[in-house]
Parts: sequence; structure tokens; C-alpha cells
Amino acid sequence: MKLLVVGASYRTAPVATLERLVVPPADITRTLDRLVAQPYVAEAVLVSTCNRVEVYAAVSGFHGGLGDICAVLAEQAGAPPTALANHLYVHYDAAAVDHAFRVATGLDSMVVGEAQILGQLRDAYHSASGADSAGRLLHELMQQALRVGKRAHAETNIDRAGQSVVTAALDLAADLLDGDLAGRPAMVVGAGAMGSLGVATLSRLGAGPLTVTNRGADRAVRLAESYGANAVPMAELVDALSTVDIVVAATAATEPVLTHDVVARALARRDADRGPLVLLDLAVPRDVETGVAELPGVEVIDIDRMAAILADGSAAADAAEVTRIVAGEVEAFLSWLRGADVAPTVAALRGRADDLVTAELRRLAQRRPDFTDDQRAEVARTVHRVVQRLLHQPTVRVRQLAAEPGGDQYAALLRELFDLEVPQTSPVGTVPDVMEAEIIVPADTTPPTGGVR
Repeated sequence: MKLLVVGASYRTAPVATLERLVVPPADITRTLDRLVAQPYVAEAVLVSTCNRVEVYAAVSGFHGGLGDICAVLAEQAGAPPTALANHLYVHYDAAAVDHAFRVATGLDSMVVGEAQILGQLRDAYHSASGADSAGRLLHELMQQALRVGKRAHAETNIDRAGQSVVTAALDLAADLLDGDLAGRPAMVVGAGAMGSLGVATLSRLGAGPLTVTNRGADRAVRLAESYGANAVPMAELVDALSTVDIVVAATAATEPVLTHDVVARALARRDADRGPLVLLDLAVPRDVETGVAELPGVEVIDIDRMAAILADGSAAADAAEVTRIVAGEVEAFLSWLRGADVAPTVAALRGRADDLVTAELRRLAQRRPDFTDDQRAEVARTVHRVVQRLLHQPTVRVRQLAAEPGGDQYAALLRELFDLEVPQTSPVGTVPDVMEAEIIVPADTTPPTGGVR
């Protein structure tokens, strides 16, 4: 099996495209089932967040796997694969490992180093484990990615730059509100993970009074009580909006919650001299309806706007150190897989030797029936010992060689020399200088052999 990553992120796709690709939590298992039901996809992990939707897969072939994954993503988006082509990225084999580790460490995040992605990756892995869609290859990849992410945050200062997306958005909001959120009335729409982070961050920054609303009133009440905030029913959204300066919108709704009508009615009840109403739309699909930004007295900060503003963020030194860690961890992972690939071949070789010894001992017993049990046992021990000593050094050496770049050739050579039948798992790392590619036409994409984005 080979590793293949296909996805879209804030780097390659506008919010409108990500909205179409996003998979609601309730549909994750069903989508994973659809993926592993495809002819070329044996394993799958699906990451679906506000900033990225990507599939990690173990596939039996590049073309077939790419086509299968694109078909599922296109079905999810309700669009033909060619309509998504310019917004999708592809990472194959070694580049897929590198991408996974970069995602886990926050190097690929909108806010470099943010730690929230590590939890999102963990959730995606748990979902795949629960759906039984992750096998040997993806179990190892995900476990190592999570470990590398933790290592990067523990050994470097990437957290210094790695503020959460919520914190970054609120920094932008502060610039629109005279640089200070302390004492500013604020509201959070949504009581999920992002909403909880919004309430916690607003509380830490001294914003208040704080209001929380959510479609599920019980969750809003629990979240509000945790931070001394007020919970209001969603039915009172217009009134609540009219009393605040900042709104963090982060629901899992499939339709906008802050519609043009709702916001316009709230503005009509709001004091004209209060300054702008700042709406932070951190949801995908959007919580703020298109067109709301055109209303006078409203500032909308969404994922697209954040990406443009944060593109020039400075965390170069910390990112360089994490990049060094990632490079070493990628090579270690590939070496482990190359070494693991030779294990079945070594086992098959030892099995062939055991079969030959057993056959020869059986023939000896027929030719020398006068041997006592002790004599037969001593002969058997001697022959086994000779075979083990003959095989020991070559098998130790082939394991060492297999862990080096291009090491797969040694396992192949053993199989050819001894005519061994070994199931081919073809782990990652057997294609040198694997490239990262953008799909142009998925059906015609050629397997990467050099460098592509």
C-alpha cells in the first residue's frame, strides 16, 4: 500500500469551496465507509475543519486511489471532480508523511504553530479507529504525527507564534475597536469546541459582559456557567446582537445563523454611536450570510480575510526549528517502514530454511531408522544451529540496508534469489524524491516522481 493525501485548505480554496467540501461530524463515519468501499482505497482518515478538508489514505495504486478519493470528495461537494481540481492538493508517499507531520506541528496552519489542529487530528484519528477505516499504515502514521506534534510544542517556542485562530481573529477585532477588548460586551454563537475556545479567550482578554447562545440551550447554559457568562436562547439572537460589540460565530450549522435580516434588525436597535459591530465568522460552512458585510456599521472577519492578513505573520525562527524536527522525524518514519517491509521477506526466508531442514530430517529418519531418539534430536539441533548461523548475519545486514533510502531493493533481491512468495505491502518511501502535486485533471494525473506542489 502507498500513502496518499488529497485535500483542500485555506491555502488552496476559498471559503465557498471549503463549505461545500466540509463533512459534518455526524457524517464522518459514513464518509469513511464510502472511502474504504472504493476499489483502490484500503484505509482512510478524514480531517474536516474550518480550515481544511483532507483525506489520508492507504491506496493500492496512485491513479486509482486519486480517482476514488476525488470521486468521494466531489460527491460530498455536489460538484464534478474537474470543478474541484484547481483547489485540491495531492501528497504521495514520502511527501504525504511530511505533510502529515507539518499539519500536526502547526506549520501548515493559518496561524503558524497553533495547537488546536493537534486535537483536530486526534479526533479524526479516533473517528477512523472507531469506523475501522484505519489499518496498519495509517495507525502508525497518525500515532507518529501526534507524537511529532507534541514534540514540536514541547521542544520549541512555536507556541509563541501558535496562538489559536480565535486569538488571532480577536487580535484583528481589537484593531477595529481601538485596540482593546477589555470591557467590550461580546457574544459567542455556538457552544462546541471553537465556541468554548471563544468564550475562554474573550474572558481572558477581559471582554464582557459575555453572552452565549446555541441551538442546544443546555450546552449554552453549561458553557456560560463555566465562565460567569449569560446564556440566552437562540430565539433572542436579535436582541442579544443589539447589545454587543463583538460576536464570535462558530456553529456547526449548515446554513448561516447570522443572516442579513437578523443582523439588520439588530443594527436598527443598536445605538448609532457605539462603533462597529464586529462579527468573527470562524465556521465552515459560514455562520455569517454573504452580504452582511455590506451593511453599514458592520465589520466581518472571516476565514478568507484572516488568511490574507495573516499570510505575512513572522514566526520564521521557530518555524525553521520545527521544520528541522519534522525533516528528521520524516526520515525516521520512512526508515522504520523500509525496515518493516523487509521483515516479511526475512520471515519467509527463515521459513523456507525451516521447511528444508524439516524435509531433510524426515528423509534422514527414513534412511537411518537405526538412529535413537537422542541421536535424531542431536542431529536436528546441529542442522538448525548451522542454518541459523548461516542466516543470522545476512538477515541482520539486510535489515540495516533496508532502513536506508532505496533499501526496498534488498528485500526484492532476496525474494528473487530464493524465489520467495511474500505478500507485497509496498510501504511508503519506495519512490524517491516524491513530489507534492496539484491536480489538474484527476483522471489523467501521473504518479509523482519529482517535485510538485
